[in-house]
Formats: sequence, C-alpha cells, structure tokens
Amino acid sequence: MPAFIARRLGLMVLTAFVLTFVVFFLTNLPPNLEKLARSEGSVRMSDEAVASWIVQNGHGGSVFSRYGQWLGVVPGWTATDDKGVARGRCFAAGSDPAAAPRFCGVLQGDWGHSTFFKKPVLPALAGMLGATGWLMLWVMIVMVPSALVIGVVSGMREGSRTDRVLSTFSIASTATPEYVSGVILVALLASPVTGLSPLLAEWGWIEGKTLFLGAASPDNISFWSFTLPVMTIALYGIGYIARMTRASMTEVMTAQYIRTARLKGVSFAQVVLRHALRNALIAPFTVIMLQFPWLLNGVVIVETLFNYKGFGWTLVQAAGNNDINLLLGCSVVAVFVVLVTQLVSDIGYVFLNPRIRLS
Repeated sequence: MPAFIARRLGLMVLTAFVLTFVVFFLTNLPPNLEKLARSEGSVRMSDEAVASWIVQNGHGGSVFSRYGQWLGVVPGWTATDDKGVARGRCFAAGSDPAAAPRFCGVLQGDWGHSTFFKKPVLPALAGMLGATGWLMLWVMIVMVPSALVIGVVSGMREGSRTDRVLSTFSIASTATPEYVSGVILVALLASPVTGLSPLLAEWGWIEGKTLFLGAASPDNISFWSFTLPVMTIALYGIGYIARMTRASMTEVMTAQYIRTARLKGVSFAQVVLRHALRNALIAPFTVIMLQFPWLLNGVVIVETLFNYKGFGWTLVQAAGNNDINLLLGCSVVAVFVVLVTQLVSDIGYVFLNPRIRLS
C-alpha cells in the first residue's frame, strides 16, 4: 500500500505540473497579453506601448521562465520604468528590491494580483471556494443517498414496474443538462408569471410572488434560496450514480453466494443489507468520488444561472475579464480537486476490493 500511494503521489505531481503549464501557456498567449495591456493601460495604446507594457509587467521573455516565476522556482522578475522606479513580481513599485524575497510564486503562497477583484488572488479565491463548498456539501447530501436508494431498489426489483419507472427517471435526469433543468425549475417554481407560484400566490398558500427564489447568495443561505441550485446540480448526478448502482446491484444479486444465503433461509432484507449491498457499492464508490471534479463543471453553469458568487461564477468572471492570474488560480484549484479525489477514489477502491489489495 505505501508503494502504491507513493506512485500515485508521484504521478499526481507530474500531472499537476503538466496541466498547470498547459493552462499557463494558453492564458499567456500574445493576444491575451495584448488585451490585458490595453485593459489595464489604455485602449488607445500604440503597439510599441503595448510591447513595452508587457515587458515592464513581467510578461516578456521565455514562457518557461515566466512559468517558473509564477510557480515560485525561478527568481521573480524586476524592471525599471521610464522614471527610474523599480518594480518586480516580489515587491511593489517604489519598494527596496534588496529587501524583497527572490522567490514569490504559487509554492510560496503568492498567486498574483487579480485585475477583476483588485486584490490578491488567494484570499479572493478562498472566499469563493467557501461559498461553493456549502453548495457542493448540500448537493452531495441530497444526491448520494437519493441515488443509492433509487439504484438499490431498482436493482433489487430488476425487470419489475418499479425498476422500469426508476430507470426511466435516471436516464431522463442524466440526459438533461444543468442549463436545461435549471431553467425548467425556475420556470416552474421561481417565476411570478408561470408555473406553480402564481397559483399558490392566488390561493394564498405562499407569501410573496414566488415559491422559491430565482437567485442565491452565500450570505443568505436558506431553504428557499438553496433548493433550486442544489436540485439543478443534483438531478444529473442522481441519475448517473443510480444507474451505476443498479447495474452493480443487479450483478451482485445473481451471484452464487447470494443464492446460497437465500437457500440457507436468510431473510431477503438480511441478504441485501449484509451481503449484497457492500459488494454492490464498490463500483458506485468510485463514481461518487469522481462527482467532485464534475461538480466544479456543474457549478459554473448553475452559479451563473442563479447568480451565486462562488468558484464557478468567479471562473466565468475571470475568463470574461481576461484576468490571467485569477484564471491560473482557478486552474490550480481545479487540478488539485481532480487529482486528490482520484487519489482518494483509488485508495478507497483498494480497501473495498480485497482482490485489488491482494494483487
């Protein structure tokens, strides 16, 4: 096991370097740098002024050296403007360069300055990640138990009417993307002119014009504002996990040891809970762990749709405003979440499956 974890950690580090370099290269292409120069300087800057701004702000030179500076393994850049004022990555303009550290990158906790938030990237991302964390927590609380119950019940009743109904629901929810299900839920439950809300308001069953709120805020977490975003993200995952659980449960229920237990007189409930369920959850466990990277994609759409200021909303704003440092910070977070969840999934699968552990 230690050798397995060491190999996986080494592969994680290599993958992280490759992925972050690819994102760094794409975000630092010349058109993006020129757009950044004109947005930070002036839209009427000449080409010579743009080239000078790029060099003066540390975006010149080799992409490998700039990546090393951003990472914190290469000394930070320094430059002197036309007025003789020194500035650099590791110190502010007018400060003493000799008193500044040589290395100041991601590894040292300096993720750069956000041109959108007008403050350092790391504290800005930390607050947004906290908001998204609450959203993802409630999504997992709703999604995982619901999907497991649907999958187990469907697998236990293979071929029955219950199985067909639950399988149809799972396929329909998986086939419906978030931007469609979100709009449908808003139209049905959060619109003052369509859906159920006008009827409920006319009957006097609700206060206000809508049953649920069509926008969510991390500063006002409540049942009425969080229900629609949570359900929009959870619906797709419920169907996917339920289908995997059903397939695994169906396979386990036809195994020889299940038949032996039934022939010995063990009750159906005991067979399911003590024998079938644990083995049937091996494959869904991996799928559940892989939902965390998928949730990062889902929150981009849902947070934009419901104007929820979290990680997904931040990523959209960074891309729309050409905030290179913020985009790079979002890429670091996404790569970290994907690699860590895959590591936990691999380790958990080894513990759950003795055949993998023995081999």
